[in-house]
Amino acid sequence: MSDDKRIIAIDAMGGDKGPAAVLGGVNQFLYQHADSNTFFRIFGDEKVLRKMLARYPRVARNCTLIHAPDVIRGTDKIRDVIRHATDTSMYMAIKDVREGNSTAVVSAGNTGVLMSLSKLALKTVEGISRPAITTMLPSGAGDSRVVVLDLGANVKCDAGDLFDFAILGGVYAEVIGKMPRPKLGVLNIGEEETKGNETLQELNKVLTAHRDQLPYEYLGFVEANDISAGRVQVVVTDGFTGNIVLKTVEGTAKLIKRVITENMKKSVWAIIGAFFLVHVFKRLKHKIDPRSYAGATFLGLKGFAVKTHGNSDALAFANAIQYASDLAKNDLNDIIRARAATLANIRAELQ
Repeated sequence: MSDDKRIIAIDAMGGDKGPAAVLGGVNQFLYQHADSNTFFRIFGDEKVLRKMLARYPRVARNCTLIHAPDVIRGTDKIRDVIRHATDTSMYMAIKDVREGNSTAVVSAGNTGVLMSLSKLALKTVEGISRPAITTMLPSGAGDSRVVVLDLGANVKCDAGDLFDFAILGGVYAEVIGKMPRPKLGVLNIGEEETKGNETLQELNKVLTAHRDQLPYEYLGFVEANDISAGRVQVVVTDGFTGNIVLKTVEGTAKLIKRVITENMKKSVWAIIGAFFLVHVFKRLKHKIDPRSYAGATFLGLKGFAVKTHGNSDALAFANAIQYASDLAKNDLNDIIRARAATLANIRAELQ
């Protein structure tokens, strides 16, 4: 694989909207990045995909189709498919990364299966106990974002796992989010040191004791309302809590959009006022639209796996591809590996 070319594996059959949204997303990405060095290896039903590619000549010029006869559905259970996933578009795309043909895989398919297959095929980076799902959610003023992890990969976590998530989130914020020495907090039900369970208190005690040695600015415990307030740039939590946070943020964004739309229809004056505020509404839409942060990344694996929503449209899938491209070009795993080695002595206190 050429050093100056990024090759991304695409699971074309995953997601509620299927190949139409996937190929539309690839096309949109290529349109937005006409000078991009990105090439695609697209896995799925070759007969279906080749017919659809006739509508996307730009995609056809920048991809190779690899036939995958089987599909993993959103309703499939992990235990039922994990042993029989060999010929599915999802597994073949993940395997392509493992074999070095691609640098990252993007899928809108079943989250649990994608996570399990990615972990089995790609393995974790040295010094990291478990991979974590992360993305950047809207926060504070302007275009500021906050990195939150884990968003659902690990329901139960010990203090060592959360310490590793802090490493992953800190590196991600620095490299992908362009946040030098990010402010990091551990999510809890209060800021006081006495709040939370034993796991959180153990982690906080060690991080506080070594605050000056950490590559990020440790704030201690933070609460859920700090995520949107812009006070913190990286929030560490277990996958159970993190997934609830993610769904709450997405639900709130949809609620705001729905309330604005409904009230706009009720009054002529509201429509006239909206005309003068069109730029404000555009910025608000960009800020809260889940499609603008549609890519969630499995951090900590020896290879990059990006998951986008099951109901992703072309815009959301294009943004997920952008995530994958950014991860692949920034040597993120090398930095994570080095950071984990540097902090191994502190990590050992949590064994």
